[in-house]
Formats: sequence, structure tokens, C-alpha cells
Amino acid sequence: MAEATAVRLLARREHSVEELRRKLQSRSYPESVVDFVVTRLTTKRLVSDDRFTSSFVHHHAQRGQGPIRIRAELRQQGIANEAIESALEIADIDWIAQVQAVRRRKFGGALPRSLPERAKQARFLQYRGFSADQIRAALKADVSVTDDEAGLDPDPDL
Repeated sequence: MAEATAVRLLARREHSVEELRRKLQSRSYPESVVDFVVTRLTTKRLVSDDRFTSSFVHHHAQRGQGPIRIRAELRQQGIANEAIESALEIADIDWIAQVQAVRRRKFGGALPRSLPERAKQARFLQYRGFSADQIRAALKADVSVTDDEAGLDPDPDL
């Protein structure tokens, strides 16, 4: 019965080993049964932390979340730091392009002109899980907006 429940859960989406364990325990299955089922499904490769981590990284990056937030959520799922770093590296995501796209979708193409607007955009991007360096790069220059469009003088000495 517990194995059938676990397979139904896995049929819907990937789960980490720890997440699957918690869900089975919340359904009042004895811990010994949960351990047996999770071990058996891991052996059959029906549940895999590597596959879950890779899927999670791609899905959440496509939703506009940054690496810091993705790391934190994966840690909550019981994924080891080495597996998280490996999955982020293998995903080969251009986080600067990602943060610029997220900023553009939320605030439009023009860069912020005032400090309060800049701070507002930085807070939003920080909440989404981007690092300070990535946020600085997104607020400094956006590849879709030229200096003239942004109202910036390309050469202040002229």
C-alpha cells in the first residue's frame, strides 16, 4: 500500500528522497515501512535526488528565480550542497541574462532613474534569489536598452 502511494506521488512529478519520506510519514505509514519503500524505489531508480535536483533547477530558473533562492529551496528538500552546486553548474544558466529578463518583465525596459526606484527593483530581484553582483549588473546596463534610450550620455567627457 505504501509503495503504491509513493509511485502515485512520483507519477505526478519528481520528488526528492527526503520529500517522499516526509509525505509517506504524513500519511501515517510506519517508519520501517517508509524506509523499506524509499530504499526499494531508490534501487529501482524511480526516485532520484539527482534527477529531482536537475528538474527543480531548470523549472525554477525558467520561472525567474535566482540561484540563491533555488539553493535554499533545495536544501529544504534535503538535497546535499554538493548535489545542488553540481546541478547549478551542469544547468549552465546565464544568471546575468536571467536577472535582466526578470527585471525587464517586471519593470519594463528602461533602467531605474531614481534611487528609490533602483532600491525597489533591487529588493524585488533579491527576493527572487539573485546575488548582489547579478543585481548590480542588471541595474547597471540592460542589453535591450541602449544608452540613448535610457537617457544616459555614453561619453560624459564629450
